[in-house]
Amino acid sequence: MQKVKVLFVCMGNICRSPTAEGVFTKLVHERDLAHHFSIDSAGTHAYHVGDAPDRRAEKAAGERGVDISHLRARKFVLGDFEDFEYILAMDGDNYAILSSACPAPHRHKINYFLDYAPHLGTREVPDPYYGGAYGFERVLDMVEAASEGFLNELLETGKIKSNKQ
Repeated sequence: MQKVKVLFVCMGNICRSPTAEGVFTKLVHERDLAHHFSIDSAGTHAYHVGDAPDRRAEKAAGERGVDISHLRARKFVLGDFEDFEYILAMDGDNYAILSSACPAPHRHKINYFLDYAPHLGTREVPDPYYGGAYGFERVLDMVEAASEGFLNELLETGKIKSNKQ
């Protein structure tokens, strides 16, 4: 069985995208669907390559039962366009960076992550790095909603099959 390869992308890969990777990973494990997926995250900038997630992101995620402490930041590389089926950008800046670097045959793979949570009324997951704890909680709320929406779309379109069917 071919796995659905998903890559979450933000700027430094220490706050938003590892949070999304952790939340989505937890969700697919809870639904016994992890075997359908290969999940990763990356940053468009190399500021934090090799670093653990921001301690505030780790703490906020941990309080919701999501362990991201084992993740390490990496920079997005051009090969990711070929390797991943879904490249989910956290905001407009990262979407623009990805789009401008992307070869034409792969442009369809790039989407805003929050497009899977249209009820939130925004495409932007705000960067909580320079804010307080509330920003990390807000990011988690948004990421949880988009993770549910993304997984539901994959199930509804038949991209993956639920084990309960």
